[in-house]
Amino acid sequence: MHAWLCENPVGVDALTWKELPTPQPGPGQVLIEIKAASLNFPDLLIVQNKYQMKPPLPFVPGSEYAGVVQAVGEGVSHLKVGQNVACLSGTGGFGTHTLAPAALCMPLPDGFGHVDAAAFIMIYATSWHALMDRAQLKAGETVLVLGAAGGVGTAAIQIAKAAGARVIAAASTDEKCELCRSIGADITINYTTHALPNGFRDAIKAATDGKGPDVIYDPVGGDFAEPAFRSIGWRGRYLVVGFASGPIPALPFNLMLLKGASLVGVFWGDFAKREPKANAAMMAELAQWYGQGKVKPVIDRTMPMADLKAAYAHMGSRGVKGKLVMVN
Repeated sequence: MHAWLCENPVGVDALTWKELPTPQPGPGQVLIEIKAASLNFPDLLIVQNKYQMKPPLPFVPGSEYAGVVQAVGEGVSHLKVGQNVACLSGTGGFGTHTLAPAALCMPLPDGFGHVDAAAFIMIYATSWHALMDRAQLKAGETVLVLGAAGGVGTAAIQIAKAAGARVIAAASTDEKCELCRSIGADITINYTTHALPNGFRDAIKAATDGKGPDVIYDPVGGDFAEPAFRSIGWRGRYLVVGFASGPIPALPFNLMLLKGASLVGVFWGDFAKREPKANAAMMAELAQWYGQGKVKPVIDRTMPMADLKAAYAHMGSRGVKGKLVMVN
């Protein structure tokens, strides 16, 4: 097998494409021939030693992938050789083969292609857990999605619309705003032309007739957080999803008091570990929604696995719309 090996987590340039012995699965594991692997923001942080999970060195990055089961380890009964699966295991995806915990593998129904499957679990699980579980989103409510043209943003738009909400999508270019409208956003805000903080707040006010959004989905953080929270509606729920812009914001507590609003943390990874039954039910419903056409990953482009460093550079340029997927 071949894989991109991180032997020193100082950044993307230190990754090397190496031939490695193809491993055999141990108890509870499966060997997967990887057909597609998506690039997520944590995949950048982990090779820079900036992610909360720090795997022992050396490791193969690539948190999310899909492929075909090649061998099963002792005690694995729900998966069989030749079965198509998707997996989000945190590492191992950027190669031709990997060992994966069988418990983390999602069997793929017929018609669920590898590219879509490799781009599915992280963004839809995160967005569903945020909107439907943590925010308890109801039909008729208004959701503001920040970073709306990215992976989790596009998933949030689709899930909110499927739940009967009204969606305001905020993105950085007219092209990204057009993409958001094409997948269901009712209104878009280009925050390059509606500059922070006042232009952005004015645009939110206009889009909500002065009431403010009921739910704000924020995977961006940084300078967007305070003006967005100041714009939230009464009893609003502000979802802290991530900090793609870099800085972690600090908010004055009086803002929550004045709006009767909630600041709500979203950590899907721990939810999946602590509440496995609830997570499994969520994933089953999401797979059903995919089959019904309610949700479908937005794929920016596919690139050969050998071009991983170029894919990282494209992601770093903030030009990605939806998800980048590497293919073997």
